[in-house]
Amino acid sequence: MSSTVKGPHPLLARYLSALASHPLRTKALTTALLCFLQEILGSNLAGLPAKKVPKDSPSIYKFSANAHIDARAIKMAIYGFLISAPLSHFLVGALQKAFAGKTGTRARVAQIVTSNLLISPIQASTYLASMAIISGARSTNDIVKTIQSGFWSVIRVSWTVNPLVIAIAQNYIPLHLWVPFFNAVQFVLGTYFNYRVKKLRMKKEKDELNKGK
Repeated sequence: MSSTVKGPHPLLARYLSALASHPLRTKALTTALLCFLQEILGSNLAGLPAKKVPKDSPSIYKFSANAHIDARAIKMAIYGFLISAPLSHFLVGALQKAFAGKTGTRARVAQIVTSNLLISPIQASTYLASMAIISGARSTNDIVKTIQSGFWSVIRVSWTVNPLVIAIAQNYIPLHLWVPFFNAVQFVLGTYFNYRVKKLRMKKEKDELNKGK
């Protein structure tokens, strides 16, 4: 009785090959697409009203409006391509190099602590600053206020989720699959938080409208 060992799915194999050949470019394109989809899915799941377009508009405009494919979604894709992916690439790459070949419990704990104390704060600050600019902030003071108001909320989530995700990766995920694994986790969490923010914003606007009546 013979058994056949199946390799990775052809699409995954091609992705991993592209990741090995052109790591930064592949990560940038992946993150751009995921950020774009997060924004669209978050809006649709939250039930955000579609923007009104003239009745005589081309069908593609009506479809885009109903699907929430708008300027913000495009800006999120640009953020993923130009900022999020390159930053994560260099920070996580440096972390992996620093702990390459170290598999003991002490090294694994040190890797998680280093990620939480050094990488997470940088990523959280960059994310909040980028979201402030995408939302219309133009002055340095507005950007700083956004970072100050949201920093600890983002960091608390990072400090809760990151150790668990890294521990799973360390114990169960081959090193060459870390990037797809982290991307999948970040996509799910990013979509959920996007949905939650939009729901809370809609509730706040509804409450303010009711107060004004």
